[in-house]
Amino acid sequence: MAAADVVSTTALIEQIATKSGLPKSQVKAILGMFVESTAKHLKKGTKVRVSGLGTFSKSARSARKGRNPSTGEAIKIKASKSVRFKPSTTLKGSL
Repeated sequence: MAAADVVSTTALIEQIATKSGLPKSQVKAILGMFVESTAKHLKKGTKVRVSGLGTFSKSARSARKGRNPSTGEAIKIKASKSVRFKPSTTLKGSL
């Protein structure tokens, strides 16, 4: 993926500010609150559904055994948590 294929947070803020007429500082604060609130809910185990965008959910992966691909040695892989995203049908349809 080339750098031109990625939209930065700054670019998103500029686009939203231009379309909405709100100051960039206010849009940045709102976006920050959205991310903070989403993280808070995911940490509690609550799904976050954004209409037209999709659903964010917490995913847990248990510890397991694996292999080092270069040496073939057996290794222990720690349990981990991550975020899953399932796009809405509206978003899928717009692609």
